[in-house]
Amino acid sequence: MPLTLRSPPSSTLSSSSSLSLHDGKLKLLARSASSKLNFRYLLSFPRIRAATNSSLDAGLRTELDSVSNFSEIVPDTVIFDDFEKFPPTAATVSSSLLLGICGLPDTIFRNAVDMALADSGCSTLENSEMRLSCFVNKALVNVGGDLAKLVPGRVSTEVDARLAYDTHGIILKVHELLKLYSEVNVPPEKLLFKIPSTWQGIEASRLLELEGIQTHLTFVYSFAQAAAAAQAGASVIQIFVGRLRDWARNHSSDAEVDAAVKRGEDPGLALVTKVYNYIHKYGHKSKLMAAAVRNKQDLFSLLGVDYIIAPLKVLQSLKESAVSPDEKYSFVRRLSPQTAATYQFSKEELLKWDQLSLASAMGPASGELLAAGLDGYVNQSKRVEELFAKIWPPPNV
Repeated sequence: MPLTLRSPPSSTLSSSSSLSLHDGKLKLLARSASSKLNFRYLLSFPRIRAATNSSLDAGLRTELDSVSNFSEIVPDTVIFDDFEKFPPTAATVSSSLLLGICGLPDTIFRNAVDMALADSGCSTLENSEMRLSCFVNKALVNVGGDLAKLVPGRVSTEVDARLAYDTHGIILKVHELLKLYSEVNVPPEKLLFKIPSTWQGIEASRLLELEGIQTHLTFVYSFAQAAAAAQAGASVIQIFVGRLRDWARNHSSDAEVDAAVKRGEDPGLALVTKVYNYIHKYGHKSKLMAAAVRNKQDLFSLLGVDYIIAPLKVLQSLKESAVSPDEKYSFVRRLSPQTAATYQFSKEELLKWDQLSLASAMGPASGELLAAGLDGYVNQSKRVEELFAKIWPPPNV
């Protein structure tokens, strides 16, 4: 994420990804509340290790132990109050997290939001839109600052999706957030900024990375987006495996997706494989994260990718499944720099990507899925502003 997630477990088998994510749920428990609140995946990256299980015979390893030799396996759900079970190594702060915090007044992060709403600098702004934007920025940073104290890795901060097609606006927003983080003593190296992978977002990522500001490009659904992101030097590239599969089940006419299906391949898994090989064959620094992994077979097919985000039910199944030393089935690394070196790309795939070539190469799958992702983020941002407008100023400040 790299996100300063730890390097993939084996230095001899490691490759190079992570921050974000969407298909999962992040659970935040209030210590004094009996209910739990689910919200969209916030990119918390706990390092998962199989716990000792007395039901496993001595000398047996779990499937989770075995797959962890090849990729960093991280859950798409975390319970912040249960650090012993899922010690998070990194986190993401987003509009969905702010909505969840406001829904559970007793959470450990509620004071961070209340203090943002009590900020005198924001309160004195006469323009209501600017005032609400100021409150949201403060809340994101206050919560992010609290998270930075709790996790050893980086905190990713979502950039307003309404700026997705405004390179200058994205850069200004990141600079605003960085300034606020410096005021709460969070150093730049502890941070990463989550940006949608529009052309404008990719260009903003390139310029920010040149400044030494690490970025995480999300909503990548095509090779063109991923290759452009890698050329831009994005620290993290995130691909949603399951979402491409879902699209392919109900649609056709996308050349990239249709070609994978014709070869008998899953389009999401095929995209991750191709992007991994591109990054490693041509020496790009980006880390690759596979998200929206739906089952164990998906995970087995991705072994070797930098980070795999898996549902808790999959992780639990891996942890409960024993692997004996002489078991015939062996876990195989599917992706490696060595295999990447032999992968053949077409001349059309090796061009220097620009706005025009990216637009012409993105098919209906990436276009529709990117638009859907942006709509979801924009709606969450609007909901946060509407909520803040109703509860400002907070009664207990």
